[in-house]
Amino acid sequence: MARRKILVTRPAAEATRVGLQIEALGYQPVIAPMLRIVQHSPRLPSDVQAVLVTSANALPALRPGALPLLAVGDSTATRARAMGFLDVHSAGRDALALAELAQRRMDPSAGALLLASGAGQGAKLAADLRSRGFRVIRRVCYAAEPMRRFPAEAASCLESGELHAVLFLSAETAAVFVRLLPPEFHNALASVAALTIGKPAADLLEPLPWLRVCRAENPTLDDVLALI
Repeated sequence: MARRKILVTRPAAEATRVGLQIEALGYQPVIAPMLRIVQHSPRLPSDVQAVLVTSANALPALRPGALPLLAVGDSTATRARAMGFLDVHSAGRDALALAELAQRRMDPSAGALLLASGAGQGAKLAADLRSRGFRVIRRVCYAAEPMRRFPAEAASCLESGELHAVLFLSAETAAVFVRLLPPEFHNALASVAALTIGKPAADLLEPLPWLRVCRAENPTLDDVLALI
């Protein structure tokens, strides 16, 4: 029996967009979020020179306009442009690349940077930016809350024997998957690949009996999809 299903563990809205790309590769996406996004409405400063965004989940809390927006990756940048942000630049990789992009494009003496991130995230990036001479204003724009139960869609895939791989695009989703996975499904992972965006996610998944745990060459969605 051909294994053509790919389990997508991202929050629902993002998982749907990833699913379209999986379909284009000839596989069947199965949406099984491990996290739910709760949007916040923070008070935003008006006197900043640019906005830095570490996740597309932060975008709904921001006001589209001409202020430069520096996005952590290409998919976040694409979504920002679609929402009406006019001056968007992508770091194309990770938080370190985002800090380097800010250093190239922004002037520490020209005003503060607004760092829009999730609850419990962004502290290291803010420290990096401050070490480069920038004043940073952090705002929590959303929270990623873990699901309480293992998704029924994921359980059904494991039972059917049709699952080819599971996508993990963050360490947070990997941690929730490991915690919620019922013991009776452990053996079903022996014929399933875990495709991860980075080392933290891969390390969390290694104790489970996967067929293999694969890590993307670069921490981008395209690199993870290339593992399929």
